Amino acid sequence: MKMASERESDPKVLLVPGSACRHGMKFTWGVGNQLFVFAGTPTSAEDEVSGEGAEAAYVHDVRWNTDMHDVYTRKLVNESNNIFLMLQSHEHGIEGTGRKPQLVKFSRNYRSVLKACIMDLIAARDSVMEEEVKKYYHSQMELFQMIELIWSLCEILFIETLPGGILLVKLLDWLKWHFNEGEKKARDVLREDTPEENPEYWEAVYCYVLQGRIEEARNMLSLHSLRQTDAYESMDELLRKMPCFTYFTGQSTAEFDMKWRHWQEESVRRLEDGEFRNHKNLETICKILIGDDQVFIQLKDLCECWYHMMVSKLLYQNPTVKAFDLQYHTQSCIDAYGGNSKVDPLENILLAAIEFDIHQVIKESSSYLSNWWFVSHLTDLLHHCGQLEAHKLNFGSNLREYLLLEYASGLMSHESLWQVGIPYLDHCPEFGRQYLEQYIEHIPLSSERKAHKVLRICEQRDMHDQANSICKVMGMKALHNDRLGSALSWCLKSKDVTFATYLAEQFLTRYRATGDFSNLDLLDNLGQAMLLSDRLTFLGKYREFHKLYEDGDFEAATSLLLSLLTARLAPKKFWLTLLTDALPLLEADEVVFTSQQTYELMHCLEELSLAEKLEAEEKTDQLVGDHKGFSDAELEKMSLIKLALTRNLARAIVHEGTVLT
Repeated sequence: MKMASERESDPKVLLVPGSACRHGMKFTWGVGNQLFVFAGTPTSAEDEVSGEGAEAAYVHDVRWNTDMHDVYTRKLVNESNNIFLMLQSHEHGIEGTGRKPQLVKFSRNYRSVLKACIMDLIAARDSVMEEEVKKYYHSQMELFQMIELIWSLCEILFIETLPGGILLVKLLDWLKWHFNEGEKKARDVLREDTPEENPEYWEAVYCYVLQGRIEEARNMLSLHSLRQTDAYESMDELLRKMPCFTYFTGQSTAEFDMKWRHWQEESVRRLEDGEFRNHKNLETICKILIGDDQVFIQLKDLCECWYHMMVSKLLYQNPTVKAFDLQYHTQSCIDAYGGNSKVDPLENILLAAIEFDIHQVIKESSSYLSNWWFVSHLTDLLHHCGQLEAHKLNFGSNLREYLLLEYASGLMSHESLWQVGIPYLDHCPEFGRQYLEQYIEHIPLSSERKAHKVLRICEQRDMHDQANSICKVMGMKALHNDRLGSALSWCLKSKDVTFATYLAEQFLTRYRATGDFSNLDLLDNLGQAMLLSDRLTFLGKYREFHKLYEDGDFEAATSLLLSLLTARLAPKKFWLTLLTDALPLLEADEVVFTSQQTYELMHCLEELSLAEKLEAEEKTDQLVGDHKGFSDAELEKMSLIKLALTRNLARAIVHEGTVLT
């Protein structure tokens, strides 16, 4: 039998298809347990990291620990996440008897969702026709059945502390729920008109007796044609008188032990008196009742495994056994099934639990089970029960946190389960936030809806750098897709001044080309966000000017237009557009611009003309012949603006003089 350390070092080999990969491969990390592998030969250390220089035709998405990604196991993941979160918020101030029942309830909740998953897998296995898929569901079903078997035993031993440490009643329930071969045999027998003629009749009776299900065994015996004979009535009386230890009935262990010895002495006496000599099957039952070792060896096939035999033997040999004494009764049962060499890996986990070696249970489970669901949730529950000391690992994390991080890593590589993995990282105080920051940066933002989800997660956890990074990435995506409104919306969230200036320039450029603004609902509601950059402020105020003009508030529109020019908020290349916008106001029937305002507009027009001349002279001095001045259309606009300004000045002077007089 290999040691755990040896088993953990055994590598798993995955063949990556493609002839190009034979000459070398590179990879880059994905999210969680995910690698993107492609063909290529690294030429330097930098190439190996960046993946440059690859000539790959295909990128292979390699993932591991994906058992929980199945459609049926995803339900288990989501429901167990709810239980996990409730457990973390459980009131730690409750101590003693008040706290223990709640923790047992959490354990049973975990087992209930586990059983529901097993039922779904059984239904899926029975409904599919493909043999490979059927085998997959069957293997998954067997895996989770074993997990539930281990969990329920750990619940009895570590979580549900029983009065006096006597746990055989719970172990019998454990057998009843996980070993139903006797139940199946009994059902087949009961279909017969004469049950005793079925070859499995006595096997069903033996199974019931071995599991301590005395009433069911008596019912089966009552179906026999010889039930009214002395031997059968004697056996029925023995079974009926068999003492059963129950909790919370006021019966002491010593009192039960005394009743048990008297009953077993009577069973031995009847066997020695030969009451069942002529009925070999009843004699076998009586040997079970007196705890004869040889009869358990004979019936080992009905027990199925060593731990079933152990519980059955203890029922009739030591019914008041304490939890810590179980380990002293395992070896004889293991030997009956071929010794330690025949113990399979999953049975080793049960053996470690019986020996109260919690760390070995976790280690063996981590080595053999193909997912981290069981060890992470069980370890967390044991941590809350106070059964697991803070076991520090060599790399700094404690055992509970390490397992939660591993489980969350497996979830983070899934398209939707990554949201379930985040609460587990939240409850890892040492490394959880660092893991989450790294995962957030690698989550593919395939849609705006997903990006908003990730952004909300970052904002709830004050992860400002990651939030800004998401907004910048989504803003650039929107810009590349020619969606200026969405790009500006993401930019405002990231508060990127440079990007905001660039986007405002794009809006203004489009306006100059088309004469219309796009995304009016966004521009009309910028509010204080327009103060992010000067260019964005100008864009917002310029749109406000258009709204005032459309609403007929010419006086306010005039004042705002003039302030945009005189405060030098508008870029100079946009002055001509602003002056052109002033034309309808200058030619209005009523005087809108005062003489002073008209002088200021004239000054702006003159400054614009002078700047153009100076630039032209500078280009000429530098022997640059490709300078483009104002176009003919722009020169014509300037002439019209100058004429309109002259007319408005005369009208304003006359109007002001008349008002003054």
